[in-house]
Amino acid sequence: MFTKQSITKKLNVPTDNVWEAISTIGKLDVWFPIIATCIVEGDGVGAHRYMTVEGGGEITDHIEAINPTIKRLVYLRVKSPFPVTYYKGTVEIFDSFDSMAVIVWTIDFESDPENSVPVAELVKGAISAGIDGMEKDLQSLK
Repeated sequence: MFTKQSITKKLNVPTDNVWEAISTIGKLDVWFPIIATCIVEGDGVGAHRYMTVEGGGEITDHIEAINPTIKRLVYLRVKSPFPVTYYKGTVEIFDSFDSMAVIVWTIDFESDPENSVPVAELVKGAISAGIDGMEKDLQSLK
C-alpha cells in the first residue's frame, strides 16, 4: 500500500540558512531524537547517509537529487528497520512573507496495509521532532 505523509512547518530561521543545513545532508543525529549517529559518505547527489536508530536498527539513504534553484532535496531510503518496502523523502524549503523558511518534508512509502497507519504516525512524529530540532540548532548558531 502506497502512503504519503507530509509535514509542513514555518520556522523562525531564514530560508537560506535552512536550505544550507538541509543541502549539506548531515546532522540528522543532532536534529532527530530517534537518530543516534549519522555519517555521510560522498558529496551531493549520489552521496549516502548512514544512520543508526536509538534502541537499534540501521538506516541508509541515497541522495537522489539536490536542486538549489527550487530548494529541493530528494533521498531514497535503501535500508530501513521499519516495515516498508519503498521509502522516498522530499524536503522543500519555501520563503515565507517575512523571509523566514517554510519547510515541507514529504515521505512517500510502501508497506503492507496493516503497517501503513503505524508507519505514517511514526514518520509524522519523527520528522516533526527532527524539524523542531533543526530549528533549535540553527537558532543557536546565530
